[in-house]
Amino acid sequence: MRGALRGLAFIAVALSLAASIPISAKPIQVYGVWHCGSDLCGWDNVADMADFDRSNHWLIDRGDGKPSVNLVVLSFVDPLRLLNLTNDAHNVNGIPIGITPEIVSYFTSHRTRVMISIGGYTYTRDWDQALATNPKQLGINAAQAAQRLGVGIEIDYENDHSPNVSGLDEFIAAYRSLLPYDAAAKNPAARLTIDLAMDDDYLVPLTQYATANWLTTGRPVLDYANAMVSSEQIGASMLEDGWREHIEGKAGIPPLAPSKLTGSLFIATRGGASAECTDFIKSLQKATGEFVKTVKPHGAGKSKGMLGYMFWAAGCPGSRSACTAPPNTCENGVGAGARVYKVAVPMPPLRRH
Repeated sequence: MRGALRGLAFIAVALSLAASIPISAKPIQVYGVWHCGSDLCGWDNVADMADFDRSNHWLIDRGDGKPSVNLVVLSFVDPLRLLNLTNDAHNVNGIPIGITPEIVSYFTSHRTRVMISIGGYTYTRDWDQALATNPKQLGINAAQAAQRLGVGIEIDYENDHSPNVSGLDEFIAAYRSLLPYDAAAKNPAARLTIDLAMDDDYLVPLTQYATANWLTTGRPVLDYANAMVSSEQIGASMLEDGWREHIEGKAGIPPLAPSKLTGSLFIATRGGASAECTDFIKSLQKATGEFVKTVKPHGAGKSKGMLGYMFWAAGCPGSRSACTAPPNTCENGVGAGARVYKVAVPMPPLRRH
């Protein structure tokens, strides 16, 4: 009975909040989490699926039988191991052994899109080495892994000062040679995205090149960019200022169409689960929601509104961070937001302009 009452209260609050959304606002299309598994983003072990469900059920059931998100990004794959198609105790053809078809189908069977993230800060040097060695082969290997698993690919390359953008260009071209850009979103493996910084002050050379060459609306190469979480939890106004920098451009970086950008928030921090995880009413996704849904283009794109949100991170993202397993699950934060914002599951074709 207690669970039923909590579910009814959740639905009542969500419906009340949903009624306050401006009619002119663009719908949230991307509402996803990065997922680090149970071992600090290594995916070094094959999960027992019953245990995995106990820890992650909130992702596929927000309290009313519907998923809390429409995207899960399994993080991370080492680009150098993927280039070398490494087979060892923890990898199969360069993919961590914990990223299995069973994990993918756990989410896709609930109409939730799945991607895998290549890189992360830990693998910055491996990105450098892989791109210097054979970026074309890396792109082909990534595309083949995406086809095999039925997932998209996210590029997380965090070389701040001297990224190998020509090598990354070759990687992307090789990927697209096998999996062309798919505006209709019919092929999950064709989804190819990139992570940029929260604002335009970090990853400047990469942001400049990516915005000008891969993220235009007229000649789309990548589907969109994620504005990554900042180095620490910050307030709504600072987040909006950072996202606005992408949209307006800064110091030689051209403006980015709002329809090519998601904003990112913490659900697991060193201080424990955040309001983004546990309490939508007090959360940053509520505080920044009007901005995300209504921000105007500023020199790029035609439609108002960013694509949506990404949350860092489900599972156990760090030794000093909270895990999102019971009792610290996020259906009352992320899940409530999905209902308030009427997030479509499965994810629809994305706005292109």
